[in-house]
This record gives sequence, C-alpha cells and structure tokens, in this order.
Amino acid sequence: MKTNKNNRMTTQLNGCPARFASRLSSGILALASVTANCIEAPTGYDGLTNGYLSPASYQKARDEFNLVQTISTGLGPVFNNTSCQVCHNGPVVGGHSPIRVQRAGFFNGVNFIDPPGGSLIPARAIDPSIQAQIPRNANVRTLRTSLSTLGDGYIEAIPDSALIKLANDQPKLSNGLIKGQYVWVDLLEAPGKKAIGKFGWKDQHASLVSFSADAYRNEMGVTTPLFPTELTSNGRSVDRFETVGQPNENNDGVLLAANFMRSTKAPARTPGSLPLQRPGQKPSDRQASIARGEQVFTTAGCGICHTPSFVTAPAGTPINGGDYLIPAAIGGVTFHPYGDFLLHDIGTGDGIVQNGEQSTRNKVRTMPLWGLSKRRTFLHDGSATTIQSAIKRHSGESVGVIAAFNRLSSQDSQNLKNFLDSL
Repeated sequence: MKTNKNNRMTTQLNGCPARFASRLSSGILALASVTANCIEAPTGYDGLTNGYLSPASYQKARDEFNLVQTISTGLGPVFNNTSCQVCHNGPVVGGHSPIRVQRAGFFNGVNFIDPPGGSLIPARAIDPSIQAQIPRNANVRTLRTSLSTLGDGYIEAIPDSALIKLANDQPKLSNGLIKGQYVWVDLLEAPGKKAIGKFGWKDQHASLVSFSADAYRNEMGVTTPLFPTELTSNGRSVDRFETVGQPNENNDGVLLAANFMRSTKAPARTPGSLPLQRPGQKPSDRQASIARGEQVFTTAGCGICHTPSFVTAPAGTPINGGDYLIPAAIGGVTFHPYGDFLLHDIGTGDGIVQNGEQSTRNKVRTMPLWGLSKRRTFLHDGSATTIQSAIKRHSGESVGVIAAFNRLSSQDSQNLKNFLDSL
C-alpha cells in the first residue's frame, strides 16, 4: 500500500485499483473508490451458471454432479460415497461439507510408504467381505475434509507462471520463512503432459477433468477410460465384484462434472461487507471495521499465503496440455480466493505423500478463505471448530505471521475477526 503527500492511499479493491481518502485522525476510512477497467468473477450462492454453460447445459451438468451411483452404474466395489454432491453441498451444490475421508500409511523415519492398495482407505463396500481397513501397523493416519468446488473454474485458469512467481516471491516477503511449493503433476486427459497441481489437499491434480476422474474412481469406485483400474480393498483382489479392464462408463460423466465445476460462481462475501462504491458515501461501522481488518490481515503477513486476488489467463489460452481452451466467461477475470494454491508446512500437515516428492509429506495446500463464513470446521482434517483455533494451530513457515497475530491489540483482533467473518 502506498501513501502519497495528499494523504491518499491506493490499494487493490476486489482486484481493481481503488483509491481511499483517509481520515487518520478519526481512524475512519472514507471509502471512495475509482473502479478500473477489469472484469470481476460473478459471485453468489444462487446455484446459477457463471456464463460458461448455458442454463440448460448447466442443469444437465449439475444433474450428473448430483447423480447417485448404484452397483448397476459402477459403484464400488469399495467407495466413500455415492455421488459428488454428497461431499460437496454447502451452502449449495458444489460447496464444502464436513464429511471426511481416511488416509493412512507408514513412515519409516525417512520416507512415507503407501500401504497395499494406496493411502486412501475407502469407508464403504458393496459387500462386507471386502470392507477396507486401516492397517494395524500404520503409523500415519489422517482425516481429510471435502473441499468446496465453487469457483474452481477460475482456479483452473490461473497461469502456471503466476504460481511459480508467487512461490519465488514469498521468501522475499517473509524474511525467508515462507516458500510455497508447487508440484508438477500428470494430466490424465493429456498423456505425457504435466501442469502445476491446484486441486486437492496435496495439489494432486492440475485440471478439473483429472480431478473429476480421480473422484469418480477413488470416491465412488466408478472407473472410466481416464482411470480404468478398480480400487482394491487393502490391495486384495476383489474379482467377484469388479469388471477388470472394463471401465464402468465412458468419460461423459467426468466431463459433465468438470464442466459443472467450471460453471459455478465464486463464493460471495457476506451481505453488506464490501466497501461502498459511490464517492462521498460514508461506510457503516461494520464496513470500516472490515476495511481495517483487511489491513491488519495484510500487515500481519496473512496475505502472503492467503493471496487475495488472481487474474485468470486470457480467453482462448490453451491449458491442460492443450486439451482445454479458456472460455470467454472465465478468461481475463479477477477473482478473490484468499489462497495461493501452493503447499506449505504450517505444522498441521497430514504426513501423506501423493503426487509430490517426499518433501511434501508434512505440507498441505493453503486453504482458500473465500466462503469462510459458511464453514463450521477448519484445517485439512476439520479438527478446528473456530477460526481463531485454526489460526493458533499454525506454526512452521507461519511462525512470523502468528507472532504478529499474537501481538495484535484487542481492537485489531476484533477488526480482523470481522474481516474474516465477511469472507
């Protein structure tokens, strides 16, 4: 933030330049913004398309997302749940949920090792005889909550170069304490090609098609040409219940689910939380507190990892190995996730290695804070039940930020809380 001799501060308001007249003597910010030429991502919880799909096509894609899988459509043999929306439904279809999945494995003092069948331990089976169990000698066990998919189409369209730059800039902004890690992962729809992972707690997928195919197979047991191998129960053969080598369905469902996520609006701020846009209008006390709280958020260093804004790549840009051209509704759009989509060690890691190197074992993807006011559990495993307790659990790379947080006055703490409650 810059202050000029006229006592005006320029900053970024919703990704677009804004100017604030500051009356520092009274501690009130008179919010008079000058909107620049930029396109903001549509936000809201109305369950309507963001413009990528037509309303009719969006409904068809949402129907697929809601579809309850059965044994006849390929459910199982082992699985976590029966449809996408069961685990992604709050406050609307596509959002988060408190449902958690189990992962486990072994740490030998140097490396994490998958148990037979992989670290995911499916919670259910179509027959009790093949129910998966956590290996008794597994010394790494963790739960993971279901992430929201709202606004994921904008995340998918973040240029890889932007994430690389962000990771390289973070040490300069934190006295060397913070450095996000990006992971190059395979694109299932573009064999032999890779991109930077953005989806999942370990950034295990870079595209929504890959993410969707993974969920069909690993969460519902539905195989596709992109993910043709059946889940096993702790590595045991389940021949009686599977159709080895024959996917349960073609890729149509996966593509529909991916396009549903691409068409969702970004999570909205709480009503009345955004600064007034008309010059000369005085903000409410709540708006002024929220504005101060965001300044506290920035000054304390929270925004180093919880990056406020991104701009998507221009419409027509080929991504995902050339398999997907960014559409007009998503290209060149500013959105505000308050997350960097990089992996960090903040002392809450789960000990699991997926698509990354062993160095990712105790790292998790930064939790995007958009939609925070709609959540009731926090951290990757849902173990924190208040925002404050989640903040206080931070350590590792975030020790400097937490030290700044602990030094806040009671008024600044309240302003920060009001800001976070507005997301």
